[in-house]
Amino acid sequence: MPTSPLPDDWQRALVIAAHPDDIEYGLAAAVAVWTSAGKEVHYLLATRGEAGMAGVPPEEAGPLREEEERRSAAVVGVGEVEFLDHRDGVLVAGPELRRDLAAAIRRHRPELVVTGYFGATWTPPGVSPASVNSADHRALGQSVIDAVADAGNEWIFPDLAEERWSDVRYIAVGELVDPPHEVDVSGVVDLAVASLSEHRRYLELLSDDPVEEQARQIVDMSTLTEDGRRRVGFRLYWG
Repeated sequence: MPTSPLPDDWQRALVIAAHPDDIEYGLAAAVAVWTSAGKEVHYLLATRGEAGMAGVPPEEAGPLREEEERRSAAVVGVGEVEFLDHRDGVLVAGPELRRDLAAAIRRHRPELVVTGYFGATWTPPGVSPASVNSADHRALGQSVIDAVADAGNEWIFPDLAEERWSDVRYIAVGELVDPPHEVDVSGVVDLAVASLSEHRRYLELLSDDPVEEQARQIVDMSTLTEDGRRRVGFRLYWG
């Protein structure tokens, strides 16, 4: 199936992820394209990633990963990063998470909402067998889809102080394999690598390889196509 460019008839986007570094595993390259074109992009993180560093207590890991995410966002032109402070590792797709996401969507008032792939399993190109997707990713993605509708309905979560927002035009979900839509990121690969490299302490615990080498391998995996083009793929839903 031919891949079409992601629509660009929007000005404000909200990128929503479960953990610090999730956005940098591919989506940040698209963000760099958007901000360089004058789009306004904000980040929303459901957790602070405090359970994601082996051997590092959550009370130390949370603030560390939050700061790494803020530096990472700045590299690709994002100045506002909001954390909802749900517990890392135990996100639940239900009313509590939906309520917080809907409130944030109302605050940020985006026309485009972006989130990562949230299928049960995922398979990077050329990799076998498939890997089980994080429970947090699965819960977060479904809740984002639902919260877009919640944000526009005054009778769902009527206690929210934020004004109803029903002008989300598109929901874009990251897709590695055969994406229907794409953003050409050929000119921003180095920026995407630099953005992911800001998660230095986190990446140092994952491998003895230099952080920049790890970051480049990850960005290559998430953006490089078989014919040598660079893209970030998406599945698009109407808001």
